[in-house]
Amino acid sequence: MWRGLLIAFLLSFGPAVSNSFARFAYALLLPAMREDLQWNWSQAGAINTVNAFGYLLGALLVRAVVVRVGNRRLFCAGMVVTSLSLLATGLTRDLELLMALRVITGVGGAAIFIGGGALSGNVLPSRPALATTTIAVFFAGGGLGLMLSGAVLPPMLEAQGPAAWPDAWRLMGAAGLLMGIAAIWAALRIEEPGAAAGSAVWPLRPMLPEFVAYALFAMGYIGYMTFVIAWMRGQGASTGAVVAVWCVLGLATWVAPLVWRLPAERWAGGRPLAAVLAVLCAGSALPLVSTHLPVLLASATLFGLAMFSAPSAVSSFIKRALPKPAWGSAMATFTAMFAAGQIGGPVAIGWLADLTGSLLGGLAISAGLLALGAMVALAQRDLRT
Repeated sequence: MWRGLLIAFLLSFGPAVSNSFARFAYALLLPAMREDLQWNWSQAGAINTVNAFGYLLGALLVRAVVVRVGNRRLFCAGMVVTSLSLLATGLTRDLELLMALRVITGVGGAAIFIGGGALSGNVLPSRPALATTTIAVFFAGGGLGLMLSGAVLPPMLEAQGPAAWPDAWRLMGAAGLLMGIAAIWAALRIEEPGAAAGSAVWPLRPMLPEFVAYALFAMGYIGYMTFVIAWMRGQGASTGAVVAVWCVLGLATWVAPLVWRLPAERWAGGRPLAAVLAVLCAGSALPLVSTHLPVLLASATLFGLAMFSAPSAVSSFIKRALPKPAWGSAMATFTAMFAAGQIGGPVAIGWLADLTGSLLGGLAISAGLLALGAMVALAQRDLRT
């Protein structure tokens, strides 16, 4: 069992790179990049919107080839592509090139997230009862990336100034390549889920509430993760406060499997996802009430406990509802909807901020979408195979 948990932990370097470095760390760099490159809020949001577009392209590509290529190859290729594109992001200041690289990063990140998510449920094939645990460990790896980026990037930018943002991207790319070695080693030691006999064809209609709720999660959470640091900075938050909030966010993400293990295993249907989205809603709403540090830390704690627990809950739901050969295809389909859902969020919030002069309205809409997602998820019935 312990070897399996080690493999799941090393595999979790995937979300650390694909999500924490490639997507979420942009929130830490956004104020510096916006100041140095003289962007408006719409341009700042567009950078994450095109990343989400790349994620959608990647999800559709994975869905088309996963049965033929396999989850392991896609995961390994994604680790290499994502890390190299992170490195390249630190080599240009041109907006169009930056956007193109963010698209490539999204494509690679989708391959990591989907392939790794399917592999994580098959780390211990002889002990299927532990699959929920290994899935949760995999997705919690994003917390490690959040803590690393939160501890390093804001102090680096404060010491070197806004113009140092390219160094931050190059640093994350180098770290991604190193972490990729360990993650690829782990992936090559996991049996391909599709190797079992059975059909990869699966029905979407019985899963529709879970599917829609996941889309609402995507539309809601991305606003917080893109703009919360910019919101804090706009309210006068110090670098120390930013580091504290981001590291607490990562720490909460890391310990989330302990909080959600029993609900994920025992609660039926969409209840685990509904609970996760309700906690996310509460966490995203707190900064709108107060920007005092204790409130922001409480917000980061709640959001971190639930952020990666949403895809974990969906992965566990898919694992229970479908046979192994369908896991990769189902994960890719859900991820495509997730990617589509998060495409519009950043640029819409940026446009609204340019229009109103404040991020407040967009962040409030994000919290409302998460609340709606929680209600929709409650309609999902149990589909255990």
